[in-house]
Amino acid sequence: MTDRPKGARWLLRLLSCIRFDEVLVLQGTPLLGAVFAMNHLTMQSAAALLLLAVGNAFLVAHVFLLNDWAGIHQDLRDPARSAGVFLNRGVRRQEIAALLLILLLLSLVAFGQLGPATLGIGLMIAVASALYSVPHVYMKGVPLASSLLHLVSGVLHFLLGYSVFQSPDVHGLQIGLFFAVIFGAGHLTQEVRDCEADQANGIQTNAVTFGKRRSFIAGFVLFTFADALLIVLAMGGAVPQELAFFVAALYPLHFHWTLQAMREGLPFESVRRLQIRYRALYAGIGAVMIVSVLLT
Repeated sequence: MTDRPKGARWLLRLLSCIRFDEVLVLQGTPLLGAVFAMNHLTMQSAAALLLLAVGNAFLVAHVFLLNDWAGIHQDLRDPARSAGVFLNRGVRRQEIAALLLILLLLSLVAFGQLGPATLGIGLMIAVASALYSVPHVYMKGVPLASSLLHLVSGVLHFLLGYSVFQSPDVHGLQIGLFFAVIFGAGHLTQEVRDCEADQANGIQTNAVTFGKRRSFIAGFVLFTFADALLIVLAMGGAVPQELAFFVAALYPLHFHWTLQAMREGLPFESVRRLQIRYRALYAGIGAVMIVSVLLT
């Protein structure tokens, strides 16, 4: 009997190493891909959506755990992250390795139930994650290439959901490009936030190589391009036209917050606050997307 509470505590400690907030943030893109490709909401399509959500949650948890496992030594030297590092929670690196492999296997099993296209895209996302994080490849430390990898991953995340109900096509790629640019912009902003820690660890990110201010501006230019692209898609009928007005109304708020972060000198807390704010904005855009498509 005494072994059970110990086992439960160990399992909870192990699961606490998963970045559930980040996993939740990345659930929206595949769901939107599925909604855009779905003709009607039925019991069968609802079951497919649930299976997609479960598989994607396992996959994204795997992606972040792989990143944490590969970058453990750098994270230990980062004051902003060291307290939450799994080694400081009493979890060994081998245990994290086992968990991330189990999560990958579970995600592929779920995607396999949704068809070969979904399974193949899930595998491609896992490969992109490995290219970004795994030592000796480690594209996280290769300027520009790391951003390109995020652009590709953004399209793949959208097509992951799209492929559940339709084969990837030009229409899916057009909408997926919006999410790809958002992924790329968010990645640049994240690098600006972590610039000091990455520089101390010798990681040549875009922000370290080209400077925080340039990378930050490049990220906002990408956000602007993504918003403009969505407006063009809305006016062309590829997505609901209501989105054009919604995005145009929110853009000045994003611009104001961006200028505020620049005036403050782009410290960690300022950029982190901006991330929380623009994620809320794009979550709102995603919610409007879903409602508009379902009503249409």
